[in-house]
Amino acid sequence: MPADQHPVLVFDVNETLSDLTPLRGRFEDVGAPAHLLPTWFAGVLRDGFALTAAGAYADFTSVAQEGVRTLLAGLEGWTGDGEAAARHILDGFAQLSVHPDVPDSVRKLSDAGYRLTALTNGSVALAERLLDTAGVLDRFEALSDVGGPRCWKPAPAAYHYAVERAGVRPGQALLVAVHPWDIDGARRAGLGGAWLRRGASVYPRTMTPPSVSAQDLKELAEVLVGDQ
Repeated sequence: MPADQHPVLVFDVNETLSDLTPLRGRFEDVGAPAHLLPTWFAGVLRDGFALTAAGAYADFTSVAQEGVRTLLAGLEGWTGDGEAAARHILDGFAQLSVHPDVPDSVRKLSDAGYRLTALTNGSVALAERLLDTAGVLDRFEALSDVGGPRCWKPAPAAYHYAVERAGVRPGQALLVAVHPWDIDGARRAGLGGAWLRRGASVYPRTMTPPSVSAQDLKELAEVLVGDQ
């Protein structure tokens, strides 16, 4: 898939580029089991999606903090400070790193002529810190979050906002994401979709299939660029 077919790559950030695993320790710090991380994060996405579907909007931090407070309040035997616990867990996002395959793969895609952008349901500030720490911020020409269109992905307006900022049509952009719902949303909005499996083996048949799939970003770069 040469760069002239999809000259712009739009990267999702949370879990696609960043590794959320260290947040498990943040849950343990506040006296909650580490295994609550995926339950909490799925709930954050659910609530953000629900607000968007209802025509409303709240930013990621607000939704995520409420998610922590609600989850811990229902945890049997937990008697801590919900507000403080939420702050501690959310502060962990500023300490996250990218997956090991990200830096070299980003450079390879950039060197091959792809224009790199990012679109997150989180915040531009955290995405910027993440990419700067990884040494690849300079390879991205634009970082966008859903505060611009005031709707969360997978709403079509979110993807259209990102491609409009890049000055291209939806069909000239390829979303790179680990979440099938994100790929489906991008495809329905007219973009291509590159699914990073990152250990997953099944893509839901109810969702629009990806244009291309790969185990991780290293493999995707090999597919898009070749072995050079």
